[in-house]
Amino acid sequence: MNRTILIASSVFIISYVLTFLFRNLAIRRKVLDIPNERSSHSLPTPKGGGVAIVLSWYFGISILFALHLISGDLYYALMSGILLAVVSLIDDLINLKPYIRLIFQIFSAAIALFFLKGFSPITFSEFGISSLVLFSPIAIIGIVWFVNLFNFLDGIDGYASLESSTVAMALYFLTGNIACVVLIFCILGFLSWNWPKAKIFMGDVGSTQLGFILVVFGIYFHNKVEVSIIHWVMLTSLFWFDATLTLFRRWRNGEKLTQAHKKHAYQRIVQSGFSHQKTIIMSFIINIIIIGLVFISKTYMYLLIPAFIINMLLLYGVTKVIDKKVPFK
Repeated sequence: MNRTILIASSVFIISYVLTFLFRNLAIRRKVLDIPNERSSHSLPTPKGGGVAIVLSWYFGISILFALHLISGDLYYALMSGILLAVVSLIDDLINLKPYIRLIFQIFSAAIALFFLKGFSPITFSEFGISSLVLFSPIAIIGIVWFVNLFNFLDGIDGYASLESSTVAMALYFLTGNIACVVLIFCILGFLSWNWPKAKIFMGDVGSTQLGFILVVFGIYFHNKVEVSIIHWVMLTSLFWFDATLTLFRRWRNGEKLTQAHKKHAYQRIVQSGFSHQKTIIMSFIINIIIIGLVFISKTYMYLLIPAFIINMLLLYGVTKVIDKKVPFK
């Protein structure tokens, strides 16, 4: 316990101080997020603060690995995200072509899956689905999609930070893995500066990395039979449900999918008059309900499918309420 407190407090301090330093550097170098038609902020804001999360994170998990507190397969799978972090940072600075980002995202996903030794069978009671040929490509696609949707949903102050730390908290209580604690405190150091009204944004380097870390956690814990991938899907559903449903609705409307927009549910909540702070607090409350469903269905596995259905109905119901306030045009 003493080592956990020491490591957690260390990465928090590193993340907090680095965020402060990178904020000042971003202001001097004019590395700013300029508001556009997709933005939910009105003033130019320093970006790239996610570097603080990335550096404190890799420092923290390296200490854990050196002390034999996390396994080698998890450590090396997470370390494969360094390539993703570098490419995302470059993209924050000079705006890379989408296909370049995609190539490196696929490469990072493939390396992570290699160290994770693939994706274990999905089982429902005595019924299982297993195919290495089938699930490996699907897992890589899933990793890349989750990385990008996390980037899509990083649009208001504190939203991605609070979501990822909440999911990490739930995973810690489910698994007891100390890497989840390290992630939480790396994020909290940054969130101290990112809480509404944000003094700095994490940028792609932060949002893509958080998405990558969480999906690696999901596959690792699923493979170790600590948390079913279905439970992980539920824990992260607030983000992927919004991103996926919005993409589908835009496709159905015949919209150009690469065009910037403000149609995600969280963006329309803000447009309806909610502040960023009220919006993320509401998202936290929804997440607590979902975490409750996860814990119940993990204790009573026969309730897994009903809990998943309730989870989806909850998010769909929230979306319909938002539709009434700000219609999806």
